[in-house]
Amino acid sequence: MIVVGVGVGPKMLTAEGIEAIQNASVVYGSGRALELAKPYIPENTPIDTIKDYKNIHLLPTDAVILSTGDPMFSGLGKFATDNDTVIPGISSFQVACARLKVNLTNFSCVTAHGRKDIGSARDELIQEIGLGKNVFLLPDEKFGASEVCELLAEIGVSADVYSLEELGYPEEKILKGDVLNPPLPVSDLYGLMIVLK
Repeated sequence: MIVVGVGVGPKMLTAEGIEAIQNASVVYGSGRALELAKPYIPENTPIDTIKDYKNIHLLPTDAVILSTGDPMFSGLGKFATDNDTVIPGISSFQVACARLKVNLTNFSCVTAHGRKDIGSARDELIQEIGLGKNVFLLPDEKFGASEVCELLAEIGVSADVYSLEELGYPEEKILKGDVLNPPLPVSDLYGLMIVLK
């Protein structure tokens, strides 16, 4: 299979990704990923929504699998084997750094999104903050802005906290808060950036 990152929002597909989509025998993806790639999918190409992510390795070898953002950042690239191709996309982390004009090099990325065990995301966040790293976090409904800021306050961290909602979409919104006054996102489609003071 060919896993293509479609980017975090509209107009964020790479030329390599577009070419793979245009030459695909069949295209699979979530509803959101298919919508982002729709302008590039030829009319006659079969399209299907992925229903069982754990079995995508059973799809045809020439199938294109769309992954929102970048496939290797909490995306479908984790299902790729040595025989598969992964084409990167523009991730929420890259866009967040560009919007806030912060350098990517002093950041760690943590994901709580889709994890059954939120405790491991909490531990990873504490570890990276302990190393003096800023953190970009993909939250989960059980570990969102309020819970993250509560945890940071408990361990005595002082930081600016940004909620970056709907990146790349017309509804894009960036809220700034801090550990004691967390930004409260409205959308479920957001990332958190924690910048140590």
